[in-house]
Amino acid sequence: MTADAWITLAVVAATVAVMAADLAGPDMVLVAALTILVGAGVLSPEDAFRGFGHPAVITIAALYIVAAGVRQTGGLDWVARRALGRPPTRGRAQLRLMLPVGALSAFLNNTPVVAMFIPLVRDWARRSGLNVRDLLMPLSYASILGGTCTLIGTSTNLVVAGLYSARAGGAEIGLFDISWIGLPVFVVGIFSVVLLSRGLSKGKPKPTSRREEMREYTLSLRVERGSPVVGQTIEEAGLRSLDKLYLYEIERDGHVLPAVPPSTRLYADDKLRFTGILDSAVDLRKMRLVPETEEARRLEGKSERRWVEAVVAPQSVLEGSTIRAAAFRTHFNAAVIAVHRQGERVPAKIGDIVLRAGDVLLLETHPRFVEKYRHDPSFALVALVEGSTPPRHEKAWLAMLILVAMVAVNVAGLLPLLTAALAAAAAMLITRCLSGQEARQSLELRVLVAVAAALGLGVALERSGAAATLGDTILGLAIPLGPVGLLAVIYATTALLAGAVTTTTSAALMFPVAAAACASVPELPLLPTALIVAVAASTAFSTPTGYQTNLMVYGPGGYRYRDFLEVGLPLQAIVGTVAVTMAWLIYL
Repeated sequence: MTADAWITLAVVAATVAVMAADLAGPDMVLVAALTILVGAGVLSPEDAFRGFGHPAVITIAALYIVAAGVRQTGGLDWVARRALGRPPTRGRAQLRLMLPVGALSAFLNNTPVVAMFIPLVRDWARRSGLNVRDLLMPLSYASILGGTCTLIGTSTNLVVAGLYSARAGGAEIGLFDISWIGLPVFVVGIFSVVLLSRGLSKGKPKPTSRREEMREYTLSLRVERGSPVVGQTIEEAGLRSLDKLYLYEIERDGHVLPAVPPSTRLYADDKLRFTGILDSAVDLRKMRLVPETEEARRLEGKSERRWVEAVVAPQSVLEGSTIRAAAFRTHFNAAVIAVHRQGERVPAKIGDIVLRAGDVLLLETHPRFVEKYRHDPSFALVALVEGSTPPRHEKAWLAMLILVAMVAVNVAGLLPLLTAALAAAAAMLITRCLSGQEARQSLELRVLVAVAAALGLGVALERSGAAATLGDTILGLAIPLGPVGLLAVIYATTALLAGAVTTTTSAALMFPVAAAACASVPELPLLPTALIVAVAASTAFSTPTGYQTNLMVYGPGGYRYRDFLEVGLPLQAIVGTVAVTMAWLIYL
């Protein structure tokens, strides 16, 4: 190998070691690796950072905006409530998630599927008391496994199909030819993920925000007409098992129903009284439960309202006055919907509460409240409550229409995914399904940087010749093993490269090498070899950098590099064994 190849391998090995030790975030480590390669002259700055303008990175950014538009309108809330439900165990939750995701990914590009499901899964986990670490990695793996079931499941499959056709004199791989291998891989892989991922959250409690630890509120929320909980029991609506939030009574037609049983049905205009932490209360807004106070009803601009926390300052003009006497709504254009006072429940009605210094007020107001009153002497601290924007339910149908149109034009071959995603993101903004500020906030900058830098690292492995040399050497040693042994080595080598470079690059590098090896082993046909290359390149489980969807869940799931090694490596071995066995039984 050349000096550049050795330098590249050393940098990649060091990158893996640093990431495995969790010494720094993947975005910082990968950018540092690129910087070293540029400094060593292995890559020019243009080649190293070309990934930041790569279509894959722009596509993911656009899909984040599309996903935010669907989320802000509540377009997929019914999926979480109906399809995903409230499974009693971790394993059942994973199966409920992975089976439909895998089915979708068999016919749709994996990246938009995962982009749509990440915020949905995070909300679902919080509402159901599940650990998001148990769900996001299986989400990525399910999309990868589903992509092996049909020829159009991933772009990698299509790359291999094109290479096979050119090599086989025009013969083509059919839409479901790969299914003979992919379906068994999918079924075994799904159940293997459930078994292998049992330790993902062991000894790692769910992260808790400071607000969750410090402040509890007593809230009174009214069931809006048209709310999805109307006609459901408390249990069916998921209001009995909220995380650290308790429904302690219902007021209906002026009558109070204390200690209501889970079988109690909910009706429009019911007033529900909750006590607990604010993080869980935010989720109730997606069920169209609105503050019950008269002051909140009088506020204008319902779709623009936010929740804000404001601390009453010492010597504030509010101190010693009731909320009603202070004319809070008139002076601040905000409604007080709950008060926290050193862990105590304040029993008086909102308007009758006498405010003290240090009281934390939960307000419903316009988002400009924070900017306007951040330095007001009435308040010691003002902070926007994250995620408190009420969904724009009236635009949910429009957001779903945009999403379906994006998928349809891409699947039909009318537009590439990048163009379709950019058009859909623009449509979300033009139709006000989300604001520009919400679009900017939806971009996961660390994920985008990590994906772009990983692409640059793949270019270095390819340009330096390190990847091709490794593939040639390993397969050259494997030819004496016979057809089955050669297939196994082809799978392992392709999967190894897929973990280091992009999946399509791995397939493009390995197919000609594997085809040449087939010529030396007449008992091994080209078709099963091509299918094994496609499956191996598409199933990069063992590293977060091996597949875009792995990087997309890496940060949001709070995973470590070694989590992917501990779950992904045995899964890779199981999937490889199944794939090679099926190829042997069907084609050899």
